[in-house]
Amino acid sequence: MLQDVKGSALLTLKTARGQLDGIVRMVEEERYCVDISKQILSIQSLLKKANMEILKGHIKTCVKHAVEEGEGDEKIDEIFSLIDRYARPG
Repeated sequence: MLQDVKGSALLTLKTARGQLDGIVRMVEEERYCVDISKQILSIQSLLKKANMEILKGHIKTCVKHAVEEGEGDEKIDEIFSLIDRYARPG
């Protein structure tokens, strides 16, 4: 995986982890439900961002290499499968 992509994804995941710890505290402290829900939505956005960084690195390395070797169909199908999952509601 490309170093800059890895670093960006790791930073985003660590931020999400810290935010999750905060949400756990909010639930334990019985904080306002809407505030908790907003934080959960924020984490979901961070996880999506990290996932896109990981996929970007995958496409730029693994998929590119497989295509260059004439074996890209399986890797491309994997990417389309993930895109399909993203496109589904819920």
